[in-house]
Amino acid sequence: MSEGHEHWVQLRWSDPDSLGHVNHARALSLLEDARLAMTEGAPGDGGVILARLEVDYLRQLYYRVGERLCVRSTVTRLGTSSFTVRQELVQDDEVAIRASVVMVSFDFATDTSRAMSDDERTHWSRFAEP
Repeated sequence: MSEGHEHWVQLRWSDPDSLGHVNHARALSLLEDARLAMTEGAPGDGGVILARLEVDYLRQLYYRVGERLCVRSTVTRLGTSSFTVRQELVQDDEVAIRASVVMVSFDFATDTSRAMSDDERTHWSRFAEP
């Protein structure tokens, strides 16, 4: 991924199983942390929700005390009310987890999706592929 957003995450002692492998569900919270970091500086109330999550576990992820891992996130599609983010969690210079995430701009008052504002579109475009 050439553009996008990089976020460093810290594995926690509670993440691995008895063999030292990071639990698959725990790994998803690391991706979520990176998506939340992308919302910094977003205009408005940041009203976006996760609508779809597709995950490929490409290799085992290992817990190592104090190790920080990089999550690379890139916006691959900007629609009217939704956008897609590709995320890659890297360990030992190899992609361990790849995810495709659809996020939807959401109006919590009406409990419905809404069109992105121009300012929101500009914010998310910063993380788009060239």
